[in-house]
Amino acid sequence: MSFEILDRDLAGRIGKLETRRGVVETPLLLPVVNPSLQPVSPEEMRRDFGCQAIIANAYLLKKSHEKEVLSRGVHDFLGFDGTVVTDSGGYQILVYGDVDASPEEIVRFQEEIGTDVAVILDIPTGWNARRERAEYTVDETLRRAKAALTMLKSKNLLWVGPVQGGNHLDLVSRSAAEIGRMSFDIYALGSPTQVMERYLFDVLMDMIVAAKTNLPVEKPFHLFGAGHPFMLSFAVATGCDIFDSAAYAIYARRGKYMTDHGTISLKDLRYFPCQCKVCAEHTPQELSETPSKEKERLLAWHNLGVCFAEVRRIKQAISDGRLWELLELRARGHPSLLQALKRLGDYSNYLEAGTPISKGKGLLYLGSQGLARPEVARYRDKIRSWTPPSEADVLVLLPQPSSKPFHRSREYRRVFSLLSKKLGRSVDRIHICFYAAPYGLIPLELDETYPLSQFEVALPLDAETMDYVAERVEDYLRSRGGYGAVVFQPDPILGGKVEDACKRAVGPEKLITPSREKIWSVKAVKDLVDRVDTAFKTLRGTY
Repeated sequence: MSFEILDRDLAGRIGKLETRRGVVETPLLLPVVNPSLQPVSPEEMRRDFGCQAIIANAYLLKKSHEKEVLSRGVHDFLGFDGTVVTDSGGYQILVYGDVDASPEEIVRFQEEIGTDVAVILDIPTGWNARRERAEYTVDETLRRAKAALTMLKSKNLLWVGPVQGGNHLDLVSRSAAEIGRMSFDIYALGSPTQVMERYLFDVLMDMIVAAKTNLPVEKPFHLFGAGHPFMLSFAVATGCDIFDSAAYAIYARRGKYMTDHGTISLKDLRYFPCQCKVCAEHTPQELSETPSKEKERLLAWHNLGVCFAEVRRIKQAISDGRLWELLELRARGHPSLLQALKRLGDYSNYLEAGTPISKGKGLLYLGSQGLARPEVARYRDKIRSWTPPSEADVLVLLPQPSSKPFHRSREYRRVFSLLSKKLGRSVDRIHICFYAAPYGLIPLELDETYPLSQFEVALPLDAETMDYVAERVEDYLRSRGGYGAVVFQPDPILGGKVEDACKRAVGPEKLITPSREKIWSVKAVKDLVDRVDTAFKTLRGTY
């Protein structure tokens, strides 16, 4: 098995997974195919959407079509020449309590029908299971996993090892750690379907991270039953490479129209917000009046297109380094997704590990949810360990100038020119820093470091962002006690909160605030330079 990572952002990644049927690109959507009830054929999926792989239920195939599938092979039987994944029937155990097949029979059947990727018959934990039941599902799944590995015969067939534990995160961690030591090609999170059906996406984030942080990073990770495109970006951002969905067909059967930000009943639509061939050739009323089977087929076709379009959108966001921005966009679609975005703040270090140090595009800061993004967290850690110039006597704290990088702005050049004339060679003993959202304090020496010169901020700032900037400035000053004086230039946006933070950190006797004229006016800059000069000469004992 070969899995090559091509690009990454947050914990999301674009990769190439080699199967015996060919190479597929991740993030990979597997439409669920049920040969007994299939509104869009696998052939259409391949032709119309470029579908690389599908998933079918091995237990249902064995139960209803065993002889035919064995004689023809699963690819011919399903009419699909791409990669075929087969699930084992674990979902039926979750719903009905048991299946009429042993784990050994399911393993042998999947090998005999020629599937490309197969799943052992696990015991799903489900949602809100009692502790004793959850422990049993973990232990029994691990026992079955070990047993399955001893009986495998088919070469080049990729096997999936499921992680169980449900919402018992310590059990998810243990399950992942133990199955991660077994030689499976792909790992998967079991039992998330009921969590997603309840829109508990913050809990889902916890479950995914608990599993991923205990599994080999070089192996792909499958999220079972990830049904709706509006949450796929969150699954990818936390480290899921593969997901399967029957929602496109289930929703169509119920008269539900999928969009990238939610689901709408067809009867409630007056206009289609889409230009696919179904939406371009029908009005909502016309589609509603179509015979039921044809309506279901057309809705399923549209829904599947929305799913594939979102996967492509996610890949492009990873390529652009804009996956976080996509999360913020999707989080506005439903309160549960906003909760999930907030929950990601608990995992900023985990997300930071997969985020490139620099990107080809700048950061778009839209509000306080962005304080959890890896670039902000990474800089917070960096500035805590950064050492300012040892010879600096006076800190000059300036607001963000009009252009970036800050040291090339006309405002900075004017301040530095006047300071140089006043102080001559002693200007080296003046340390200039800036304060700016969302980072806090930015030393002149670092202002070209990504993303400190590559960002845009939405104004006016919200209260949480202003508080964060003030906290970061205060944290820096408290941990750097070597300045004899701090000359602070206020601005109308952040000035008050940052000034109060400076007073708390160094005391009012060390804080010098120039006149509150228009901050970059000739008079204000001259007053600033005069006060820096006075502070420096006082410290050097020339007065």
